[in-house]
This record gives sequence, C-alpha cells and structure tokens, in this order.
Amino acid sequence: MLELQGAIWFRAGTHDWGGKDRIALLAAIGEHGSITAAARAVGISYKAAWDAIDAMNNSAGEPLVSRAAGGKGGGGTRLTERAERLIRTYHAMEAEHARFVAYLDKVGSALSDADADDLHLMRRFMVQTSARNKLFGRVEAVRGGAVNDEVTLALPGGQRVVSTITHESVETLGLAAGAEAFALVKASSVMIGLPDPNVRLSARNQLPGVVSRVQPGAVNAEVVLDLDGGGTVAAIITNAAVTELDLKVGTRAVAIFKASSVILGTVG
Repeated sequence: MLELQGAIWFRAGTHDWGGKDRIALLAAIGEHGSITAAARAVGISYKAAWDAIDAMNNSAGEPLVSRAAGGKGGGGTRLTERAERLIRTYHAMEAEHARFVAYLDKVGSALSDADADDLHLMRRFMVQTSARNKLFGRVEAVRGGAVNDEVTLALPGGQRVVSTITHESVETLGLAAGAEAFALVKASSVMIGLPDPNVRLSARNQLPGVVSRVQPGAVNAEVVLDLDGGGTVAAIITNAAVTELDLKVGTRAVAIFKASSVILGTVG
C-alpha cells in the first residue's frame, strides 16, 4: 500500500534552521525555562541543545534564546518574542502541511498500479550515496552464518549480486526473501575481465555486459558496462589495463567484485 509522508524544514539561503526537532527544543525551553530540563525533555544532551540553539541564533541573525544571569540557583533561560512567533508559525504550517499530505495520500490511494510505480521510482531517485554503482533489486535468499550472512539480490534483468554483511545488519534492514533492497559498490572495488569459460575466480560477483563508455584519465580510466538484462556498472581501472584488455565501446567484458565489497540498503 502506498503511503505518503512528509516533514517541514526551515531553510534561509544556505543556512538550515532545522525542523520539528529544533522547534520541539524551543518549545521545551519555553515550557521549562531551563536548557537542562528542555534537553532532557526532548532526549538530547545539554551540549547538543546548546549547539542547536547557537546554530538557530546564528541563522536567525538575532537571539531566539536568551540566558539570564542567576544567583545561587543558577540563571534561567527564556525564549525571545521572535522564537515564540517562530513556534506559532511552525505549528500553523505543520497543521496545513498535515492536511496537504492527507489530501495527497487520498489521491495516492486512487492511483493506478503504473502511477504507483512512478512514485516508487521517485523514491529511488532520492537515494544519494557516494558509491558510483547503485543496483536495485529484491532479496532472493539469505543464508545465515555464525557472524556474517550471505544475501543474494536478484536484479530486474535477471543478474544476481551477492553481499556478505553482518547478521545484525540483516535484521536491522529487515532483509528477507522478497524484500526490496539496493546494492552499493564503489567503482574502485570493481575489476574488469574478459569472458573466458576456462578462467575461474573466487569473487562471487561476475556480471557480464558490453562496454558502453571508456573515459581515460591521467592514470586511471572509468569503464562503464551495460549489463546483460539492463543496468550499468562502472569500474575504475588503470589506463594500462584498458590497453592490455583492449577495452573499447562494444567489447564484451565482465564486471567482477567481491561479496564483501557490496553494501546493502533499503528505501523507506
């Protein structure tokens, strides 16, 4: 079932003021009149609370929280008029946002399967990582071990990617047969070979395809393979290796990487 969610986040230029958590901190300060009590109420440390306050004060260009010097019992902390107005504005926007999300959720429930697939694809677009290769698929099997588990991910084109991760990670991510997941592999972890039925390798992942792009650099080159069945894998290898293997657009090749080089993740 498609479920739409959202959150409000304040941003001024390049400065982030924060969202629900920081507004909750401000509200707690207003209620308790104490940074210590407010931090405890929202479940953060005293230092984290002051770090957030300093960031908000700097972003606002004026104090949102002010300290009053105290005597034996210590000073109090109060919200400025700007902070109180900010809290009221946020709650008003939050209520309007909730109505908007409820409307979208109602519209979403009436979407066709094709429309729902489009929205699901948009969620995939939002996954941002530093790894060059991001392959989506479904968990085909999970084989448990004493410490690490072996997870096999079936890609849409029929290829399979094997990953070795800790049992704790498998449980945390909720990885089980049928679950949607994605595999991340750094381009520097991918080796390129030529198809040869007489060559056997210990690397679990050997994905055949056709070279679609070779981008040489000063020392290394980026080689991109269009995988059989769909999808691409990029590898960073030396220019000497490109020459030795005679890699060029249209060359049949194999992307090779270890199961331990594959990081798994889930969306939502």
